[in-house]
Amino acid sequence: MTKLDVIVIGAGHAGCEAACAAARLGCTVGLCTISADTVALMPCNPAIGGTAKGHLVREIDALGGLMGQAIDATGIQFKMLNRSRGPAVWSPRAQADKAAYSAWVRQALKSQPNIEWLLGRVGAIVTSGGRVVGLETEEGRTFRCQAIIVTTGTFLNGVVHVGPEQRPAGRAGEPPSQRLAEWFRDREFCRGRLKTGTPPRLLRQSIDFDEQVSHGVFHVEHGDAQPIPFSYMSEIAPTNRAACHVLHTTPSVHALLRAHIDESPLYNGRIAGIGPRYCPSFEDKVMRFPDRERHQIILEPEGLTSDEIYVNGLSMSLPSHVQADLVHALPGLESARMVRPGYAVEYDFVQPTELSAALESRRVPGLFLAGQINGTSGYEEAAGQGLLAGINAACRVRGRSGLVLGRHEAYLGVMIDDLVTKGCLEPYRLFTSRAEHRLLLRTDNADLRLTPRGREVGLVSYERWERFQARQSRFTGNLRTLKRTRVRIDSGARIPAAQALRRPDVHLSALLASGEVNLTLAGVDRLLDIASLETLVKYGGYLERQERAVLRARRDEKRKIPPTFSYRGVPGLSHEMVQRFEEVRPETLGQASRIPGVTPAAVAVLGLFVEGSLARRSNARERVTR
Repeated sequence: MTKLDVIVIGAGHAGCEAACAAARLGCTVGLCTISADTVALMPCNPAIGGTAKGHLVREIDALGGLMGQAIDATGIQFKMLNRSRGPAVWSPRAQADKAAYSAWVRQALKSQPNIEWLLGRVGAIVTSGGRVVGLETEEGRTFRCQAIIVTTGTFLNGVVHVGPEQRPAGRAGEPPSQRLAEWFRDREFCRGRLKTGTPPRLLRQSIDFDEQVSHGVFHVEHGDAQPIPFSYMSEIAPTNRAACHVLHTTPSVHALLRAHIDESPLYNGRIAGIGPRYCPSFEDKVMRFPDRERHQIILEPEGLTSDEIYVNGLSMSLPSHVQADLVHALPGLESARMVRPGYAVEYDFVQPTELSAALESRRVPGLFLAGQINGTSGYEEAAGQGLLAGINAACRVRGRSGLVLGRHEAYLGVMIDDLVTKGCLEPYRLFTSRAEHRLLLRTDNADLRLTPRGREVGLVSYERWERFQARQSRFTGNLRTLKRTRVRIDSGARIPAAQALRRPDVHLSALLASGEVNLTLAGVDRLLDIASLETLVKYGGYLERQERAVLRARRDEKRKIPPTFSYRGVPGLSHEMVQRFEEVRPETLGQASRIPGVTPAAVAVLGLFVEGSLARRSNARERVTR
């Protein structure tokens, strides 16, 4: 019988980050997947990053994860979103070459020592004394381990829908994980049912892009003139090698969909799972917003050599022939050939309130969950959870403290706290608006915030640490230069550059171009260095206010609640409040205050009794030692 430290179930974006992190922390890792050819696939849109998601990728990279380097190496178009708004919401996004991305991640895992590939289908998790001790496959093999990370994506009891067609599958052409779903059901985990979907793919050669652009039917979307990499380790700037094309739906397209809406499993009762509110299907967009005359559609290449075009904005589960008719009704796509139809997939998830902030099950010690099994949507949310689950599983095996990030430290911390505190009623998607301190959590300073934390836990390599130290040294040195260097303003007076930058019409790039300010800037990191410096100086007052708010919030986060604390013994707590506290079992008073429906009065009462309980325990220990 093979003995391993950690087993990761699933090799999607969450599983790959989890396996790599645990292996790099010294654990022997088994990566269980049906096929090594399906590693880090992109079954939905061929892109990484976007609003808030780009923040996650930068944070994953700052901690030592894979995703940032993978997309820099295989991306074909790079853009920084939201440049017209404040720096808190600037978010990088890149179109990916899907096949190249998957191959890059697969090679990274195969070249990583300590990872053993376990090819096959998962049967059941083996426990003894209530804790994880191993894994059984459907083929009858058994593996011993101390921790398991489940990253099954949409495979847990998955069902795919295309019109009236309904078949068990985790995604098109791949069988679901039904025995593992039964294992969670038999142990009475709090579960639910969610739904996601994907659009049809079109044959690239069947679309005359040049003609449609020349007639104004398609609008070309190019990448940035100066692309900025995702990874802090990238030594050269990425290049744009592809364009996307934008078109819009028409009232006649909407009328065609309405004529067939009763054939959609979303509207005829076949699908019970709840879909993502912020990324609705085409059926939902047309039916829920009847006054909208048009919706945006983006034609995205799935790779430089791929024959397929992803039709972003047209996710649906109508019958194949109806999907083909809708595609042909779109302007410029009259002759387009559909390679395969879109579909909806329903799957089981486990309510993340079952987990601690380390993403470990409170019900089964040694069991960690990451990705869509926790109710999230998106490759980036999954990868972030996988990275943290991999770190914490490895730390559990090694008997060390894990890594739990606060809401004030990272979007990763915001996401995990939202999940384990509030749970999911629909697929969870991260937004910048979810972060109270988003001006502190920018894409330009993810390394300054998190690389020291990654170094402490052991995931940041010596090479990465050296590069970070050079960047940090440049940053502090340049900040001193800005405070000491005087520049001339409109009145003719000369004032420190740092003071001048607080004016809305003064920008650091202009001061550098004029030669009034000379800074130490490094090649590919030049734009990153400038952004970090200018934001810190220009928004200094706002940043100081947010930091004071963080200090106040951290006081409640330091007030721990014992894991076995009895809420039923607290006078003044209503039955509803007791029920909510027992469902989540918050680890701190700060977390308790964020549970939906919990009142400030209930938290105040709880705080008094928690402190009293801790004081009584402390006094009892003192009497014993005497």
